[in-house]
Amino acid sequence: MKLYAAPLDFRDIAREYGVPTDFPEEVHKEAAELVDAHPNNRRDARNIPFVTIDPAGSKDLDQAVCIEKDGEGYIVYYAIADVAAFVEPDSLVKEESLERGQTIYLPDEPARLHPAELSEDAASLLPDVDRPAALWTFHLDAGGEVTNAHVERALVHSVARLDYDGVQEDLDNGRMHPSIEHLPAVGKLRQESSLRREAINLRLPSVRVVDDELDGTFELVIEPRHPVMDYNSEISLLTGMVAGGMMVKAGVGFLRTLGPADNGAVEDFRQEVRNLGYEPGEHIGEFLATIDPDTPRGMAVMREAQKLLRGSGYVNLAEKAPEVHAGIGGYYSHVTAPLRRLIDRYATEICLAICAGSDIPHWVEEDGNRVVKTMGRTSQLAATVDKACLNLTEAKVLNPWVGHNFDAVVLTSDAEADQSRIFVVDPPVLAPCLGHPDEGKETSVSLVCADVGKREVVFAWPAD
Repeated sequence: MKLYAAPLDFRDIAREYGVPTDFPEEVHKEAAELVDAHPNNRRDARNIPFVTIDPAGSKDLDQAVCIEKDGEGYIVYYAIADVAAFVEPDSLVKEESLERGQTIYLPDEPARLHPAELSEDAASLLPDVDRPAALWTFHLDAGGEVTNAHVERALVHSVARLDYDGVQEDLDNGRMHPSIEHLPAVGKLRQESSLRREAINLRLPSVRVVDDELDGTFELVIEPRHPVMDYNSEISLLTGMVAGGMMVKAGVGFLRTLGPADNGAVEDFRQEVRNLGYEPGEHIGEFLATIDPDTPRGMAVMREAQKLLRGSGYVNLAEKAPEVHAGIGGYYSHVTAPLRRLIDRYATEICLAICAGSDIPHWVEEDGNRVVKTMGRTSQLAATVDKACLNLTEAKVLNPWVGHNFDAVVLTSDAEADQSRIFVVDPPVLAPCLGHPDEGKETSVSLVCADVGKREVVFAWPAD
């Protein structure tokens, strides 16, 4: 449906939660002067035709990939921006990153972890230029399982900057770039491997506001999640799993952790998806793999499944015993996005030391506990900001429609409190509702509140 609303501005949310959107001038100046600290200690891998795959227009390119057939199996080359080679241990850029923790994605402009001079230029794996990288090499068998893995410092050269829409179009038309022609096959093999681990893999689509300049209206639409996004994500997941296992074996490093959902949360989720018209089956992971997230109800399922992955954190193996990541099904570490996440820089440095048989740099050990604390704090901040931005968007685009009726599905209902939780199909919104219709009921509800200041949307049943 078409919605009328004023232009959206998320600066107030950034200020409210203390999210820094700019860098001090001295940090910009220092970032522009940083250079590779290991120019003579790199494998020359410029002969590998790497490509990057990111959202259109992206300049902070963390990863580049190239996949070759190797007999019945594959060789996956995965280059990760070597940010640690630029960020000196006593630099202002390092101190700033230790405070920020990660890039926080406001819808209109990201609050970056690193200045653009580094994240969008010197350390970014841009096309047609040589760049320092941490190069992972994976040998996979015919089933997509890892038979050998290694990471080393290298000099790489990306031959193309691709975007998801273009890659998906190429895949649909049978003309994939030669460097990633085997990406769909490897991605599917890894997805099957994930199902064997009964992992919960959330394929969350984006909901964006599209404006029509001709009539001044807005639409909340689900942005398609292309299959190539999932295939590409599998390469990142593969890297994080290998890195996590490598660190646990060595007894040192940083793990991303997540405990299993309790039985109550699982049963609540099962009931909610039944109310949306699905049968979840015995294994949640296998069920989620069958869901089309580009449909309104499919998107609602994926958003509700997020509740099964609450309680994530980070573990410094120098301080605590290893813990698994229930959403992955094993040990896992963040190592593939150092331009956007602080801990990736440190975890990658540990993997490089393990593979080289060298000592872990002193600055990694010294900063370890602070890094873990910063990641915990800023991950919670990022989630809070994401929710605030979504709530603001929904309140603003729905505000002119207070008093109108909408079709909805009842997810949960509480007769004692006389309230429920509903999913409005168009536009796709999860919201509280006054009244307690039966769970699973498809009904009409009235929009009674869309308070932009409070970032709050409330519906009521029965509809007027």
